[in-house]
Amino acid sequence: MRLQVNGREAYAYTGGKSFDAELPCVVFIHGACHDHSAFTLLARWFAHHGFGVLAVDLPGHMRSAGPLLPDVESMADWVLALMDAAGVQRAALVGHSMGSLIALQAAARAPERATALVLLGPAVPMTVSDALLATARDDPLKAMRMVNVWSISTTASKPGFPSPGNWLHGGGLALPRRVQAAGGGANVFLHGFEVCHRYRGGLEAAARVRCPATVVIGQFDQMTTPKAARDVAAALKARVVTVASGHHLMAEQPDAVLQAVRDALVAPEPRVVV
Repeated sequence: MRLQVNGREAYAYTGGKSFDAELPCVVFIHGACHDHSAFTLLARWFAHHGFGVLAVDLPGHMRSAGPLLPDVESMADWVLALMDAAGVQRAALVGHSMGSLIALQAAARAPERATALVLLGPAVPMTVSDALLATARDDPLKAMRMVNVWSISTTASKPGFPSPGNWLHGGGLALPRRVQAAGGGANVFLHGFEVCHRYRGGLEAAARVRCPATVVIGQFDQMTTPKAARDVAAALKARVVTVASGHHLMAEQPDAVLQAVRDALVAPEPRVVV
């Protein structure tokens, strides 16, 4: 679905169903140098189970027009503006990695608009080493290869999605390369890591969140370690779910992540006592 947000074209994948603003809404927010396709399974499941879905491309990423926004705060404001453009007053916010910071900040900026918050692979603060920032600046493809290796917990993992030809390491590298190539000359990869590195308002934002929160962490995550999620989870009084994966947890453990998000957003069916 194409929308006009702050005078520029924005794209949101709706999970294979026409978007209905009257349904309960879920907004999915991708990580650095990714796009909406990181959430294909989740978006499709929720779209086909009674939700309106907006899996966004952030500005300057693939189908959403640039320029790249300078910080987490401006991207959180953009997400809220996209909700306005779609006619959505309230939504659950689900974000991965950099997207988890954006979701957290959006829920803090407008607590009355967030029905639930799900952070996938978060870290607060989400600091990035000087060496990785320098490599991302000087040789983005080399940095992508490094991050891809660190983001998947094994070197010969089975396909996360049970479909022929799926390759976690190949797919994990292909997506940022595509997003970088579509960036119109901008170093989208470096930009995402710089945005994460500069953000320092996570715990203050968590204190302003009023909705139920869930934190999903990868047991073997080397990019945003389980320890790095501890403080924000405590500040949010969040339910914490651990899955056996690295940082690319939606690709490596899709069923477990889907179950965690379902548990966070779908009310359990009432039990009948006889």
